[in-house]
Amino acid sequence: MIDIHCHILPGVDDGAKNENVSLAMAKQAVSEGITQIVATPHHRNRHWDNPRYSVLKKVNDLNHLFVQHQINLTVLPGQETRIFGEMADSSVEEELVTVNDNGKYILIEFPSQHVPRYAKQLFYDLQVKGITPIIVHPERNQEIFEHPEILYSFITDGALSQVTAASLIGKNGKKVKKRTFQFIENNLTHLVASDAHNVTERPFYIQKALIVLKKEFGSEVLQLFKENSALLVNGDLVQREEPSEIKDRKFWGIF
Repeated sequence: MIDIHCHILPGVDDGAKNENVSLAMAKQAVSEGITQIVATPHHRNRHWDNPRYSVLKKVNDLNHLFVQHQINLTVLPGQETRIFGEMADSSVEEELVTVNDNGKYILIEFPSQHVPRYAKQLFYDLQVKGITPIIVHPERNQEIFEHPEILYSFITDGALSQVTAASLIGKNGKKVKKRTFQFIENNLTHLVASDAHNVTERPFYIQKALIVLKKEFGSEVLQLFKENSALLVNGDLVQREEPSEIKDRKFWGIF
């Protein structure tokens, strides 16, 4: 299993505080059946900046640390970038990290309460450059939660999305779990990842999430999500089915 969203780099954001926590996370990841992790430190989110040169160095250092401790886990470079208007400009290319640095996909985080109005044009501009935006944890964005047609519009325009394992198993509340299920049922999401920050309050939950995926949606959906993570890190075309709109309009009050 490949985890494509994880805050395992030490001392760079609200994830692993130090190398000891990174080591503990690595051991937990291996116990969950994870063999590769995309390190996705926050970038441009008002609290933390983790530009490309820094991410690549820290990923390399962490891989060496895991070898020293005989932990069979490979860390790949990535970034969870808070959306900003100039993301598609050539002037910022050197600070952004695509998934596994392959130039094909990038994880994008919206503010928790809303979706910027410029996002649609920005996503178009990124795709013109050959980069597919991946909306991370859309189920935890208030505006998308209340108006899932917004996510439908992004997906039909070519974006991808990734839900969080914790949401899938109910750790973020029953309403978020239900909305996450609807995203899967309506082909509005394509990947599941841990978004793990530590081994206690925000651990991996990957195995529990995979069990829920199989139980609720069947072996084919489970396999598709697992394969999509591998396709993503290889820079290959992620599998997707025709999306459909969620019809309900009475899904309020998660925050």
